[in-house]
Amino acid sequence: METTLRGVGVSHGVAIGEVRHMGTAVLEPPAKQIPAEEAEREQGRARQAVEAVAADLIARGNLAGGEAQHVLEAQAMMAQDPELMADVDRRIAVGSTAERAVYDAFASYRALLANAGEYLAGRVADLDDVRNRIVARLLGVPMPGVPDSDEPYVLIARDLAPADTALLDPTLVLGFVTEEGGPTSHSAILARALGVPAVVALPGAGEIAEGTVVAVDGSTGEIFVEPSEEKRAEMESAAAARRAALSATTGPGATSDGHKVPLLANVGGPADVPAALEAGAEGVGLFRTEFLFLDDSKQAPSEEKQVAAYRAVLEAFPEGRVVVRVLDAGADKPLEFLTPADEPNPALGVRGLRSLLDHPDVLRTQLTALSKAVEGLPVYLEVMAPMVADRADAKAFADACREAGLQAKFGAMVEIPSAALRARSILQEVEFLSLGTNDLAQYTFAADRQVGAVSRLQDPWQPALLDLVALSAEAARAEGKSCGVCGEAAADPLLACVLTGLGVTSLSMGAASIPYVRATLAKHTLAQCERAASAARAADSAEEARVAAQAVLSGE
Repeated sequence: METTLRGVGVSHGVAIGEVRHMGTAVLEPPAKQIPAEEAEREQGRARQAVEAVAADLIARGNLAGGEAQHVLEAQAMMAQDPELMADVDRRIAVGSTAERAVYDAFASYRALLANAGEYLAGRVADLDDVRNRIVARLLGVPMPGVPDSDEPYVLIARDLAPADTALLDPTLVLGFVTEEGGPTSHSAILARALGVPAVVALPGAGEIAEGTVVAVDGSTGEIFVEPSEEKRAEMESAAAARRAALSATTGPGATSDGHKVPLLANVGGPADVPAALEAGAEGVGLFRTEFLFLDDSKQAPSEEKQVAAYRAVLEAFPEGRVVVRVLDAGADKPLEFLTPADEPNPALGVRGLRSLLDHPDVLRTQLTALSKAVEGLPVYLEVMAPMVADRADAKAFADACREAGLQAKFGAMVEIPSAALRARSILQEVEFLSLGTNDLAQYTFAADRQVGAVSRLQDPWQPALLDLVALSAEAARAEGKSCGVCGEAAADPLLACVLTGLGVTSLSMGAASIPYVRATLAKHTLAQCERAASAARAADSAEEARVAAQAVLSGE
């Protein structure tokens, strides 16, 4: 009998197939004491396992490339964290086996994050995966991972670590469903990059029996268990129509009556450029430069290394627009040379622009590198600061750009509600705004962007969030300046129409989402988008906002 479940859709598309569950390693090794003379040998075993797991993660990253490579390299650094390894050594010295010491050390670090308010909880799934891989290697049991299958299937897991998501084979894994996670988790971001339909935050997903046929709608978040033939035909027909629309719509982003909405790509470095070009991106709306810095958490990359990475991206978009976000460190992206190690609440502390203003040499080097990278190139470079709170922040960043001799437009990200509320004031110092809807939702609703339990508050359809977008766009229009969206909200085709109706002037997203957004915008006029935006803002919940906008755009 057909039943319907609903989670959070995070990657477009439809998948219909039999369920396969993610394999797991033995998570808790037995607790037993070892003689003191075996401590050194056990410490050696632990170090070898850690190095092997780190090497495997790096190899997987090299194979996957793109954003996945940066994520997995960061995970490898997590495995080799010197404080964690020192804790492992201490536990072995007082009698623990290597596997038990690893398990307990990681558990202690996990608890530390939770006690800090879970502002780093977005990386707990990554931490657990690293622990499981090390413990599995020490115990000699199979690694956690994607099940073996000769036939395509829908993967179900409690959560998916980046190491698994990055190497999913789309010819076998038709789509995936997780019980935990959120719309801005690493797994969700990588699913969109792969173009694999995905639904997260679906409680009870693990109870769906192996081999059960399910239909997954990665756009709506709906899961149909044992779908009827009629439902399957309906979904397959809708998917075919969507594919036809994607292939039929090309060129720059625009509404059906010709209102231009440039569609840009979010990238982490040169490896992400080919996918952006293939999708027809009109430029880059968010160049996340922090991935370059995560290669070595102990020191900033040299000016020469930065110049090379920036120029590789800039050269790919002649006559196009490339928006670079300067280093956004802190919170879930700590760097030893930049971020405090003892902050009780990192997401509300010294992160983003605050860190850079405390370390002006790091900011100066990055701005100088950008200035050299753009020399002689026919590209429109724009540089923006993350975590701008007020006009003073905006002025400090603009002054730093001018002092570095940077020939570019200077902008500010709107990720803090105060920036949206005082957008006109901020625009006295900078030339454009870019809305980071992931963090803006996190700070608006006091809801960690990586915690599945509060995922409903991370829904970008929340009317309060749409109000802040509208405030920012209205301020930019009043000042004759631009206001884009580079958060994950832009990747939702229906929401892209609403954002356009709110006055947003450009949309930036993962490359895989660009064709969907382009095709959907092309079906509606600007006036329809504006009416949909008004209907969404008049709603009292995210779901009501989505339904109201859909009704307007479908002519109901």
